[in-house]
Amino acid sequence: MATETRPQRFATAAIHAGAAPDPATGARAQPIYFTNGFVFESTEQAADIFAMRRTGFSYSRGSNPTVAALERRVAALEGAASAVAVSSGQSALLLILMTLMKSGDAYVVSPRLFGGSLGLINRLDGRYDMKAQFAKGLDPADFEAAITPRTKAIVCESIVNPCATVMDIAGIAEVARRHKLPLIVDNTLASPALIRPIEHGADIVMHSTSKFLGGSGQTIGGVICDAGRFDWAAQPDRYNLVAEPWEDYDGLVVTERFPDFSFAVACRLFGLRELGPGLSPMNAFLTLTGIETLPLRMARHCANAKAVAGFLRDHPAVEWVSYPALPGQAGEALATRYVPEGPGSIFTFALKGGEAAAKRFIMSLKLISHLVNIGEIKSLAIHPATTTHRQLLPHEKAAALVGPETVRLSIGLENAEDLIADIEQALAQAE
Repeated sequence: MATETRPQRFATAAIHAGAAPDPATGARAQPIYFTNGFVFESTEQAADIFAMRRTGFSYSRGSNPTVAALERRVAALEGAASAVAVSSGQSALLLILMTLMKSGDAYVVSPRLFGGSLGLINRLDGRYDMKAQFAKGLDPADFEAAITPRTKAIVCESIVNPCATVMDIAGIAEVARRHKLPLIVDNTLASPALIRPIEHGADIVMHSTSKFLGGSGQTIGGVICDAGRFDWAAQPDRYNLVAEPWEDYDGLVVTERFPDFSFAVACRLFGLRELGPGLSPMNAFLTLTGIETLPLRMARHCANAKAVAGFLRDHPAVEWVSYPALPGQAGEALATRYVPEGPGSIFTFALKGGEAAAKRFIMSLKLISHLVNIGEIKSLAIHPATTTHRQLLPHEKAAALVGPETVRLSIGLENAEDLIADIEQALAQAE
């Protein structure tokens, strides 16, 4: 009697999905394939792989067995049909936008995004006329109000960097469906351990794997996940790289040959074969290893962040804290709905003493590192107004909760008591 195979639960998939013991050696850890090329069995096989008539490895810029294992694992954790790993989160956003759009096209964007994303968006607008239509607020109605006939996509984050606001992904996805637009969600701050945007209606999910997925601050990387359900073929002239013939690939129509993950294939053809930001197999291996402990780490990240945020909220030197897991905070209802385990470990707070106090606080920290990354096992602090979000205008910084008096914290896995003690002594010196 045949037994039904049950899908793996999240913690199991974080350890096993996408990889298996090496059939040649029996090695249990994923091998690192440090090679830039792969020997073909025949000239026919080589021609077929390059023409996309057959799958296989040819050159590591486009695909590599170690990188492919990472792609399979992240796709499994996000519930995606396929994934494409790239050299950074910034590359992931660039490839998504350039695969979807050409000069003259537009897309609706959340008014609160990571500073690096905002910088890229503004540069693409100025140099390539790919127009960002910023929603006036974070509600689904604000996104809908920004849509015009030129709009090709909607972009938001699941949890906003750095103020920890949780977005109404399902509400925005409903707007996207009504207007036949793909919804792109940057899930870096949540990771699939906290939010799986595809379950709430997202069509494309991206990550900077340099953050929680890797976890240890060792590598740079990014990944693009294709939910596999957007109907690209219904609008071939709007999404021509996905749904119209590629003449240089013998008239290949991606939606016809790869109907289950068309966007991922288009990203690989255009993004990796032509633009070229491939991921190193060593970085893929380190990220795979990091993902194995992702659910354990995220639980500790959230618990520590809530403890630290609660301490800061009650401190007399602190003006406000933006962390929606705290009772009475703005966005508490959305956080309860989407992230019952906690809204991650990145948040901002403001010091009553203004910019000078914020900078003194950062420079007085001993255990917490003054470092621009986030999502590491070590706790980190930065002054976003002069670093990650420095390009914003003053009123934009205030709206994003990154004014001159603001500090961003990325809370790690240390003992919460030690983190609070370090913060307490730094606040005393900042007053």
